[in-house]
Amino acid sequence: MSGTYTVRVAVEPADREACFAVRKDVFVAEQGVPEDIEYDAHDAGAVHVLAMGEDGIPLGTGRLLHGEAAAAKNGGDPAVGSLGRLAVTPGARGLGVGAALVRAIEEAARARGLTAVDLHAQTHALGFYERLGYEAYGPEFPDAGMPHRAMRRVL
Repeated sequence: MSGTYTVRVAVEPADREACFAVRKDVFVAEQGVPEDIEYDAHDAGAVHVLAMGEDGIPLGTGRLLHGEAAAAKNGGDPAVGSLGRLAVTPGARGLGVGAALVRAIEEAARARGLTAVDLHAQTHALGFYERLGYEAYGPEFPDAGMPHRAMRRVL
């Protein structure tokens, strides 16, 4: 596959469906996350971003929670967004798609006046997020049966 892709906020229903399809492929099928916990009530109000290959094939997605939804995840700070559900399809890994999605989510956070972004990283992905300026804090904890750490980046 070539490395040409675009990243955009998923506004149209078809774009959001593509985001959910990537999540199903990566989290449900590949990682074994139960489908009933992969999709949640936060999806409706979240900002979803989508990476799309030049051939129209979805390559990756992520979401930004803000406001009350983010505050519930980050300890109550409404100025901090929550990055989550970052997923890149196996064939697109190593092309910079994940980093481009994170930067698009950060831009969406800045546009909403947020001062930082928190996330819960699978421990195998800590290095990826550290290279993007995130710092881990707090103890390791399980989420969907996998070890995670909380991380934050000030914008």
